[in-house]
Amino acid sequence: MSYGLRKIRVFYENGDLSSYLQEIQEALRKSIFEESENYLLNVNEVEYIEYKVNEYKIEPLRLKYEQAYAEQKEELIPAELFPNDFFVYAGKSYPKMVIYFHIPVEGELKLLTYTPSTRLLWTEEMFIDKSELIFRRIQFRDSIEEINRDYESTVEKLRTMEAHINEEVNSFNNTLRTKVKEIFRSRKQELLKRRNLLSSLVVPIKRSENVPETFVIPPPGVKKKIAVKPQVFDKGFTPEPALDMQTYRDILKLIHEMGKEFERKPSVYSGKSEEQLRDHFLMLLEPHFEGSATGETFNKNGKTDILLRYEGSNVFIAECKFWRGKAAYLKAISQLLSYLTWRDSKTAIILFVKNKTISDVLRTIEEETPKHKNYLGFVNKEDESWFNYRFHINGDRNREVKLAVMAYHLP
Repeated sequence: MSYGLRKIRVFYENGDLSSYLQEIQEALRKSIFEESENYLLNVNEVEYIEYKVNEYKIEPLRLKYEQAYAEQKEELIPAELFPNDFFVYAGKSYPKMVIYFHIPVEGELKLLTYTPSTRLLWTEEMFIDKSELIFRRIQFRDSIEEINRDYESTVEKLRTMEAHINEEVNSFNNTLRTKVKEIFRSRKQELLKRRNLLSSLVVPIKRSENVPETFVIPPPGVKKKIAVKPQVFDKGFTPEPALDMQTYRDILKLIHEMGKEFERKPSVYSGKSEEQLRDHFLMLLEPHFEGSATGETFNKNGKTDILLRYEGSNVFIAECKFWRGKAAYLKAISQLLSYLTWRDSKTAIILFVKNKTISDVLRTIEEETPKHKNYLGFVNKEDESWFNYRFHINGDRNREVKLAVMAYHLP
């Protein structure tokens, strides 16, 4: 029987855990800075950050004490290891039974070699064999009680040190996403400065004052601008316009308030066509934003679309549809995505539900949306009938699209 693929001084061998965690953070920074400029400027930020978090996240230690087991073998024990009350000759060895305790370990085994900031003044020589921590006890006397007490004492020390290790590891993991985001954005900003792309393209569409309201909408305290921020792709790093997130949310909130107004007054709005309902949204949105420098603000496109265009491309597009089942819903997403070319485009699908109840439709939206081939992820649920998702444009996962799905009941 062979033990000790690796002999260690448990929770001591490689020094302080804090130094090890700092080394990992430096390795993370180095790995991001070593990415090519083209890659960092084009990669989907959300997915890259998630990838780096998963790559550098440390799995906490989990010693499976409940699965521990013991094995024994006879070994020759040097006289120097015997208790003082044994009569033995120095330099000689004597046969004794040796009990090996095996504790299965999950997580990052390397953590067994580091000392946490909060610690016990204790260590001992143990072994790591595959995914087990092993320590031995020599049976010098016939009674096993002494070995049992020693085992329980050792396990208590291991539990304490494991808890201290995991406290630091969990703290590191909990701040990892913020660290990755800061390093990534700092590096990307540095690259953009190098390429003189910090100047923003701005579509100066501002909030209009004194907007007549047919129902109560909380008035904005400050006039909003639709800012077109520079974003790049690898063919020459041309800046791409993007609607800023706050303005996007403001637009969605206005749409949502109008949708709720539809539900509150079904006698007024039921029976209207998609185009007529779309026009109500346009009438609400248009006066809330002053015209852009190019003279373009919200526009019609076909019968059901609401567009905000910049230099011939769409930076915001919403489509109004009656609910006609999951297949038509997924097709509507595909149709919407086919209109887009810019990364970070902002979109919405506004659904009018004629069904007797809306709950089944909302459940279908939640179940079917992730099945779309361009789906990247769920963001959040603003309201029971307002879902925010991440998609990508056709053929390029790095060109992310924000999609709000908003459903309103018009039976």
